[in-house]
Amino acid sequence: MNIAIAGAGLMGRLIAWQLQRRGHQLTLFDAGDEQGTLSAAYVAAAMLAPYSEAVTSGAEMLALGKNAIGQWRELLRQLAETGAHTIDLKDSGSVVVAHELDRASLQHFSQKLRAVVGDDTSVKALDRSGITELEPELPQSFRQGLWLAGEGCLDNRALLSALHDTLVAGGAQWRSHVAVQSVEPGVLHTAARAESFDWVVDCRGLGAKADWPDVRGVRGEILWVKAPEVRLSRPVRLMHPRYHLYITPKPGDIYVVGATEIESESQAPVTVRSELELLSALYSVHSGFAEAHIVHSFARCRPALPDNLPLVRVIDGLLQVNGLYRHGYLLAPVVLASALRAFEGDCSAPFVSQMAQNTFACKTGSGR
Repeated sequence: MNIAIAGAGLMGRLIAWQLQRRGHQLTLFDAGDEQGTLSAAYVAAAMLAPYSEAVTSGAEMLALGKNAIGQWRELLRQLAETGAHTIDLKDSGSVVVAHELDRASLQHFSQKLRAVVGDDTSVKALDRSGITELEPELPQSFRQGLWLAGEGCLDNRALLSALHDTLVAGGAQWRSHVAVQSVEPGVLHTAARAESFDWVVDCRGLGAKADWPDVRGVRGEILWVKAPEVRLSRPVRLMHPRYHLYITPKPGDIYVVGATEIESESQAPVTVRSELELLSALYSVHSGFAEAHIVHSFARCRPALPDNLPLVRVIDGLLQVNGLYRHGYLLAPVVLASALRAFEGDCSAPFVSQMAQNTFACKTGSGR
């Protein structure tokens, strides 16, 4: 079949790739460039953090996220088979710490996490020696912490590039800098014209708001810094009464730093206040960040639905995927599998609802 993908971010590329593996012809449309630099997926920390997310999202998120990490390994294995595309997936867990004055924030986080996970052995309390064993460069002022052994992160930019190269090598057409204005079963509308396909897959995120009014933007402000003097081997979270800072290592001495989550659809540059707070907190975690270079500062809006969970909607000729919120990389394999099952006519997967014109004919999977 001849299939159009509207929106070539993380989900658009993953779905296109898997459909291509099934023998379909793909055309990808995106308002940005082929590198995906306008997408939230491009700037994200790409953390695979089911335990951290379970604190606010509950046991279902934990179960899905834990399964998704194994699914990521299989997807990356498949991708490696297509050529020289070995994507770095760090799976040695993450460390959660707090300064002494903010110890109550760490204790509160730990209590909420334990209420969800029970006696899961992947959550381990750390004393000073335990922190040093995992991350020797964290300062001695961190005396207590947590090791979330079942967490990790991956190299998102290498992944997006590998998916692009694999799709192009397989014959996919790429229509960059072409914004999709609206979609309907078998038809995709741009400013220039309407184009017909056997199927349209809509992964535009916030760009789909006109077709999916429930979608809202949640703004995140992120820094990419190059810090050759820092050697952190896994994601580190800093608990604080006002924010939870995360620091995620990437290849080439790069660290992705973020904390902000703002109910706003503004795409304005990072604010001075946010940047000062992020940099101050970053320096407090490791003094080596004082000599780091700020490579990029980004503000992106992550697409979210009212319950902050993803949803796949399907009707013959149209598949819509949206609402990945801050769970994009964590839940991507689960949403991908559900979207492919919906495409094949199975409405029973998690996060899937079948559409009958503009209403839901059934709501199955995850109670949705």
